[in-house]
Amino acid sequence: MSRLGVVLMRCLAWLPLPVLRALGAFLGWVLYAFALRRRRVGDINLAIAFPQASPGQRRQWLRAHFVAFAQAWLDRSWLWHASTEVVSQRLKWVGDASLIEASEATVVFAPHFVGLDAGWTALSLRKSGPLATIYTPQRNEVVDAWMRQGRQRFGDVRVCRREDGLQVIRSVLKQHGVLYLLPDLNHGIEESVFVPLFDRPAATVPSLSRLARVGRARVMPMVTRLTSRGYEVSVLPAWSDYPTDDAVADTARMNRELEGLIRDLVPQYHWLHQRFKSTPHGEPSPYDAAS
Repeated sequence: MSRLGVVLMRCLAWLPLPVLRALGAFLGWVLYAFALRRRRVGDINLAIAFPQASPGQRRQWLRAHFVAFAQAWLDRSWLWHASTEVVSQRLKWVGDASLIEASEATVVFAPHFVGLDAGWTALSLRKSGPLATIYTPQRNEVVDAWMRQGRQRFGDVRVCRREDGLQVIRSVLKQHGVLYLLPDLNHGIEESVFVPLFDRPAATVPSLSRLARVGRARVMPMVTRLTSRGYEVSVLPAWSDYPTDDAVADTARMNRELEGLIRDLVPQYHWLHQRFKSTPHGEPSPYDAAS
């Protein structure tokens, strides 16, 4: 079944984008209707992040998120299998894209918006020099190989597992390369610190601060927005006075910056992850009722 799925994704790459997006919208509605547990998790997350929003507004955001999530998943077909010309035409840089082109060690802060793979592809097409990113291996070996191959399609890239990536990351940053880092999910409390996210303590890995300090790198946020024509990729100016010697304070700042990015693009953030499952003093998880 996994091999058939990969073959299907290769075939979908040939479809016109409006047709593929229509399929994604249909799939998103199906997921919203039947993925009840994930829907509850998303609703809890939105209630925590936006308590002032009405239940109707949160449902609207969540339905839009399921659609965007499904569309972005199907978009991996053309990102990883369509011609370079097609991929380049559908990835539009907005703002000052030259910010990313300087020969300087850079950690790109890439939050979990649905367009994260499109952003990585756009970066690997545009940026000369080495790039690295960290990923979580998939349990299915066929799917894992397909995703690794897709993410290594363009450029001089290294796709590392979390447990063996530090040496590679140091090498890339030493060469004034770019690390594309996604540190905004809950990876458990073992290596995390608790800092506020939408006024609630959230277990957060302080890797953005630590890796930037190790690599003597600047930190630049990057947001990739799904649009009807493909994606818009925005690189924002590097943060001043970051990193500092205080990884906890740096991580708190990262979450504050993240809140602003999310507010600008609520439906496309990854709301289906149990971001607040870990609690600082053993309090009940807000998702217990959704289990």
